[in-house]
Amino acid sequence: MANRLTTTPSTTSKTSSPTSTPTAGTLGACLASKNVPIRLTSSPDFSQLAKPYNLRLSYTPAVIVLPETTQHISDAVTCAAKSNVKVQPRGGGHSYAAFGLGGQSGSMIIDLQNFQTVTLDSSNIAKVGGGVRLGNLAQAIYNQAQRALPHGTCPGVGVGGHATHGGYGYSSRAWGLALDTIVGLDVVLANGSYIYTTSTAYPDIYYALRGAADSFGIITAFYLQTVPAPSTVINWSFSIPNMFSSAATSAAALMHIQAFAQNASVVDRKLGMGMYMDGYGFSISGTYFGSLADFNAKIKPELLRTLPPPTASTATSMTWLQSLTALANGQPLQQPTTGYDQHDSFFAKSLVVPSSSPLTLATWTAYFDHMIRNGVNAANPWFSIINLYGGPDSQINAKPVSFSAYSDRSALWVIQHYGFTGNTAAPFPAAIIPFVQGLSNSITNAQPGTVFSGYSNYVDPTLTPQQAHAAYYDAATYSRLVGIKERVDPGK
Repeated sequence: MANRLTTTPSTTSKTSSPTSTPTAGTLGACLASKNVPIRLTSSPDFSQLAKPYNLRLSYTPAVIVLPETTQHISDAVTCAAKSNVKVQPRGGGHSYAAFGLGGQSGSMIIDLQNFQTVTLDSSNIAKVGGGVRLGNLAQAIYNQAQRALPHGTCPGVGVGGHATHGGYGYSSRAWGLALDTIVGLDVVLANGSYIYTTSTAYPDIYYALRGAADSFGIITAFYLQTVPAPSTVINWSFSIPNMFSSAATSAAALMHIQAFAQNASVVDRKLGMGMYMDGYGFSISGTYFGSLADFNAKIKPELLRTLPPPTASTATSMTWLQSLTALANGQPLQQPTTGYDQHDSFFAKSLVVPSSSPLTLATWTAYFDHMIRNGVNAANPWFSIINLYGGPDSQINAKPVSFSAYSDRSALWVIQHYGFTGNTAAPFPAAIIPFVQGLSNSITNAQPGTVFSGYSNYVDPTLTPQQAHAAYYDAATYSRLVGIKERVDPGK
């Protein structure tokens, strides 16, 4: 999760470091008087609960709240406000910047691990607790009624940050982002009140929560409009050789792939697609909501035309849950509701390429030149993922910018650059950061006339607040959010 509305990562109450620990100060007394379940630094499970997903960034909370009811959250928020302590909700805890721990030490963390409800009503709207992880969500709605939602491929990611800052998956070109499926929200506001918000009930708050949630409240339950799960899905992948020998050759290949992605005679919403590269291998993969025969007759030959023959090639018809499991990189869909212990140590950046300014041959050349010179046989592992958001018939881009506080409704590509240690117990090598930044800079420097943006679920903590505002929100959206913030949480 990420926030660009204040000078700190995210806030539901005024931000500052506590002047005393909860055990000695008024915060602890306030929480105790209301019987709010908490963990302090002296608690046996505090270290595990305070462990970030990104081990490069470690913060120590003043207190971790483990609410069992909405009233517990309301009371905790009220107590924090009285003690001038920053509040941060935590769903799955996968924030790239450790914003789930407040992005600083001394915050109150409200851990939603007890909010695990997943139920479907007669309209096939799923009520989903704020602590549910994506794999458990997918499994539950399929088991209950063979329903599905668009979302990412990592089953351990929490629905909270994922759905409120976008929420892309291969099915998003067909069904939209996870955020687009939100039809209602149960939320605790900064003053401790809790409401149910929709497009007609508290519409400004509903707008703000879908794109900037953790600046406005703590979502205890999502109401998501599901779709029928497809009976079959084509999972496909092609490994393309010799992509790190010549920048010119690789750039030409990417120009073909980009042209394919924009070809309305071949591509429609049924195709989900992304590219993966790491200095050793290059692959194109995705899903297709059509028949295997159609994929092999139409998609495959046009995509591979002019590319080197793949060294590995798959296109397999699967059930919906088989498809999700195959995309989960070896992880089971069913994830633990407590004791989750997946971690990495990394630095990442993102770039959103607008449909109006596709990357040029010179830009792709500069990009691969940086990879080949600095990323082949690199001392530290890295990868780049380039996902297709736009292209013909994309349902991500079918929504107007005014639909929500998520601004990127005209993207062609969303690029993630990610450098990591490979050994989470080892110190984080400083050289990773400039290499990853160089990947992004090779694109932006080669195309200075293009206005690139960023994807806030791949949030970059090295950005200043002003840079983050510009990267993750367009000017009109940011201005509207500031106005809503002043009305619902004055002075914060």
